[in-house]
Amino acid sequence: MSCDRVGNLLLTKFSAHGASDVAVFVPASVVFWLLKHLPVNQDPTLQPPPPGPEITQWDWDHPNIPRAFTVQCKVLPGKISMTYNLDRKPDLTVVLDRGNVELMRQIMLAYSKDLIDLDA
Repeated sequence: MSCDRVGNLLLTKFSAHGASDVAVFVPASVVFWLLKHLPVNQDPTLQPPPPGPEITQWDWDHPNIPRAFTVQCKVLPGKISMTYNLDRKPDLTVVLDRGNVELMRQIMLAYSKDLIDLDA
């Protein structure tokens, strides 16, 4: 993940098994909603996931990266399914294991100080 200079968006990049990386612009309002609803890890033995894909200036400048309007989450055994409603592509569904959910939550929490919560 990477934050824009204005504090309005996070650029989120997902790696998938057997597929290319997928990037999505996630508005601050969605980030703050996720922070309120994602579960906090309660397992002290949870192993961190492998490093994620690198985000470069090319990702920020690429004209085809969609923007998420909303996200719907569904809790599955040991995983969370997240479906992003996108502005110019079909909806994107990612399934994150507990380690990736916790990593995502921690990164969003760290960036929350740089984001503007317009709903606060």
